[in-house]
Amino acid sequence: MDRLSNTVRPYAWGSTTAIPELLGIAPTGEPQAEMWMGAHPGAPSRLTRISGTEEPLTDIIAADPEGELGPATVEKFGPRLPFLLKLLAAGAPLSLQVHPDLAQAKKGYEDEERRSVPIDAPHRTYKDANHKPELICALTPFEGLCGFRRPSEAAEAMAALDVDSLKPYVDLLDAHPEEAALREVLTAILTADPTEMAETVTAAAAAAERLGGAHAPYARIAHHFPGDPGVIAAMLLNHVQLQPGEALFLGAGVPHAYLGGLGVEIMANSDNVLRCGLTPKHIDVPELLGIVRFEAADPGILRPEASPSGEELYETPVDEFRLSRFDLSPGAAPVDLTRSAPQILLCTAGAPRVGTLGLAPGASVFVPSGEKVEASGTGTLFRATVVA
Repeated sequence: MDRLSNTVRPYAWGSTTAIPELLGIAPTGEPQAEMWMGAHPGAPSRLTRISGTEEPLTDIIAADPEGELGPATVEKFGPRLPFLLKLLAAGAPLSLQVHPDLAQAKKGYEDEERRSVPIDAPHRTYKDANHKPELICALTPFEGLCGFRRPSEAAEAMAALDVDSLKPYVDLLDAHPEEAALREVLTAILTADPTEMAETVTAAAAAAERLGGAHAPYARIAHHFPGDPGVIAAMLLNHVQLQPGEALFLGAGVPHAYLGGLGVEIMANSDNVLRCGLTPKHIDVPELLGIVRFEAADPGILRPEASPSGEELYETPVDEFRLSRFDLSPGAAPVDLTRSAPQILLCTAGAPRVGTLGLAPGASVFVPSGEKVEASGTGTLFRATVVA
């Protein structure tokens, strides 16, 4: 077991204060969006050895996959850490996006490889051949958009703005079966004439500002992305507000965008994102429309299930990751965290001890499969591992 040194990604939408406040350090004034913990080649964590040297976790796993990950994990997922853990701090809306399923990711990756699209090219869509289901757990009040709401609800929200150019979308949402209505309206929004759409967004944002209440989020989004069709597309989605400890699971094809807050995020070890708005990054509307699942559904806020051991588990339908939380109390017996699978343990509050290591908020450790480890002291630990 060793401490991790982790990279913080300075994406433009990141909060300038949330991650520094958690880590107890001074802000730099620059956005600090995501702190990556894991073995993704884009920003692998480094293990800090007792000698003081640092080694990339990717290299350590590659040198002894079975020793670090365990035979069962290697057999099931191959010689790579199957998950990526993050601290995510949104100070502004993230892109409106979806993630592919495994078959779609493999097909898209192979196609771009065959066409020799450089892996670091700005217009590259598929960075790897893996899917990217994910879970976000709020550490602070957290706001986002997740999945399609009922077309009738979207129609009502648009109609209330009383913007003439939105009325054709309202009519379509009211007249078609749900799947067809969502598909037709999202396609129309994303393929509209840019100049005409910019005028629609400006008028809709002004009306949302005037109405406030449930319409206020769209005015805020438009403030960050004036004229962007993603502002109108956002009105098709469920608006979700998480309280600390609550979580959202996002499967393949579910459109979403995080709007603000700090959370712990875990996902399959992938960086495949298809975007359609609210971003200066590459947008691939035709590919995204082929990936999106046009299904209206409740976003399904998750709350952890407690076990007698004190572990609070966030249940998800995937095997690549398993996220749980331990709230440690002073004077309580040490908690046995030994597991026949690789683990990353992240402290988000207090000053717990993991083995012989004391952790401060934002500190994390990597625990190889089968290594005996106990946690004690006071604080909150998140455990990221795989489904055994």
